[in-house]
Amino acid sequence: MSTTGASADPLAALGSLPGVAESVESVRKAVDRVYGHRVMRRRSTEITSEAALRGARGSAALAGADWALEEVRRRADFGVDDEARVMGAALRLTAEAGQLLSIWRQSPLRVLARLHLVAAASDGDEVGRPRQSGETVDEPLIELPLPSAAELAGRLEGLSELIIAGGSAPALVTAAVVHGELLALRPFTSRNGLVARAAERIVLIGSGLDPKSVCPAEVGHAELGRAAYLAALDGYVSGTPDGMAAWIAHCGRAVELGARESTAVCEALQRGAA
Repeated sequence: MSTTGASADPLAALGSLPGVAESVESVRKAVDRVYGHRVMRRRSTEITSEAALRGARGSAALAGADWALEEVRRRADFGVDDEARVMGAALRLTAEAGQLLSIWRQSPLRVLARLHLVAAASDGDEVGRPRQSGETVDEPLIELPLPSAAELAGRLEGLSELIIAGGSAPALVTAAVVHGELLALRPFTSRNGLVARAAERIVLIGSGLDPKSVCPAEVGHAELGRAAYLAALDGYVSGTPDGMAAWIAHCGRAVELGARESTAVCEALQRGAA
């Protein structure tokens, strides 16, 4: 995303794109329904824990480890093969995201580095820092052209400046831009999709839209499917108003589906079935 132009607040300007205001309002209503559920008043910690598990499962599914939820609950060893390592990384990131909220608004690049360190679970010298010139990226599910290390550095700095500056953009817009920019840039040598979705989660929690983290967008992204996810990302990368609006709407729909998932969990708890 270009951060230059006439607008002093480019993220807020995206809120005026056709259909974006409607997406923002629809998301707000979906989130309010979850938070207004009677079960949330008594058992919100359980809902948060279940949302974390389901969100991790959804993020891993988009990264190629599409496991049944009960398999995720059952497994204890997440280092035996590639899919298990992806699932383990997703679970670690979900647990870590809530610990980084206080740092995000002051030093988003530091948070992203920490997320990659957690996801990679390796002591290689490429872990926890943006990739350098000549380094390759292991992200087979995203086949977009890879920005150079120089372009990466500039755009990461621009994204960081926008986050630190704050502004009046709706949480959905900021979360969608952070998510889309990280997917487009693939700043690390691995696990970029998992990191991007964890960063989206941090924005949604830290903004106050979903402070208890009970509306896992990752669930919605997985439900909408990989093909729709990549098609919407193409719109973001295009930089056109229609493409950007479509990506924001896609992210909004994902949050709504995450909210619906947690509403169903609330209903199940209320019936005594979970």
